[in-house]
Amino acid sequence: MLVNFSKILGVAAAASLLSMPPWLHQARAQGQASQGGQTAQGQTPAAPKKEWKDRAEYDLYDAITKEQNGQKKLDLLNTWKQKYPSTAFRQERLLLYINTYQALGQTAKIIETAKELLTIDPKDFTALYWVAFLTPSMGDNSPSALDTAEKAARGMLANLDATFAKEKKPQQMNDAQWAKARSDMEAIAHKAIGWVEMVRKNNPAAEQALLASLKANAAQGDVAYWLANVIAAEKNVERYPTALFYWARAAAYDGPGSLAPAGRTDVDKYLQKAYSGYHGDTSGLDELKKTAKANATPPAGFKIKSIKDIEEEKVRAQQKIDEADPQGALWRKLKAALIGAEGEQYFESNMKDAKLPEKSLRGKVVSQTPTRRPKEVQLALSDGTTPEVTLKFETPLPNNADPGTVIEFTGVAKSYTKEPFMVTFEAEKADISGWPAATAAKKPAARKPAARKPARRR
Repeated sequence: MLVNFSKILGVAAAASLLSMPPWLHQARAQGQASQGGQTAQGQTPAAPKKEWKDRAEYDLYDAITKEQNGQKKLDLLNTWKQKYPSTAFRQERLLLYINTYQALGQTAKIIETAKELLTIDPKDFTALYWVAFLTPSMGDNSPSALDTAEKAARGMLANLDATFAKEKKPQQMNDAQWAKARSDMEAIAHKAIGWVEMVRKNNPAAEQALLASLKANAAQGDVAYWLANVIAAEKNVERYPTALFYWARAAAYDGPGSLAPAGRTDVDKYLQKAYSGYHGDTSGLDELKKTAKANATPPAGFKIKSIKDIEEEKVRAQQKIDEADPQGALWRKLKAALIGAEGEQYFESNMKDAKLPEKSLRGKVVSQTPTRRPKEVQLALSDGTTPEVTLKFETPLPNNADPGTVIEFTGVAKSYTKEPFMVTFEAEKADISGWPAATAAKKPAARKPAARKPARRR
């Protein structure tokens, strides 16, 4: 387990485990009454096949049902058990014990008594409920405890229809509420089975049961947390986003049935670490938590990109750029090699005194010297402003070019420095294209011959 269950659940939530739905008592009493058995608590039993041994036994029972103090009620029950160990109402007495232990918060006693009740009636829904409901919180992972919890949970599922028959619906509950109560009990049963399989490390079976529990009742932060754990335990990297979703659900969901605040905080801390490890950073994590808070299970199309996914996308995007700009691609490859740890060796072995293919690189003019008939030109190839290449010409160029002029070039690599970065090539005028043509000098306008003055007549 990632975090201790009791810590995740919280003290307040643990106490709520002992809050048995009151309708379960009412439905049980109504069902017994319809079969001619024990009537509602506090009334004289009217089961024709059950009789009190004497008036004193009934008076003791009556006192128990009227007692409001939990400890005094327990003392009275113990007295009844001591004086009448073989009562005809043993099943009813065990139910009263369960109710009393519930009021006193004695969880282990509830389970112990529920197990005894099941020896009398293996289908007793109240007993099945308590064993399935409480065992996961007790920390007893022994094989016998797991087997008992699973058997109780499957017994609940097998008896749902009979327990929630229409004639057993309490009068104060409408059909929708009765259906919701049935769904909640189904969720508890599947949850217990999921917990059992999780402890057994039977992860696929645990996942199936826990998903069924969430389908029956989405308001279960602990089930979401367990689901994340069992999915992650499968160590299938393709399913890890699903585990991240359920951790996010456990951390972000704060409605009915959510984890305790401290538990949600612990899960959230782990989620941030796990998410960053998978995605590379926490970008998108807040959106994931919003989605998980609003949905008990991953919505259609749910996906979280892994570090590998992101890198592959970058590679594909760069490939498209390189295909559209082969000159830029060549320069990026050369520069990456030159600025790397083995840059000097790469230059000496692969570039020095070698001439690049014709017009294989492209850059923008940054500067030139001298300014009129330059013999050196500095070019920016990466960002358009930072000089990275120097072209040296033995024969000066016939004219200069404006900064920003784009030229294509080749040349023979002669030297390079890593800091500041600069690669020097020797080139000729024929090795470059895009250099502006020289502007022809304007010839001075021809003078017109002066008009001859007419000769004077003598």
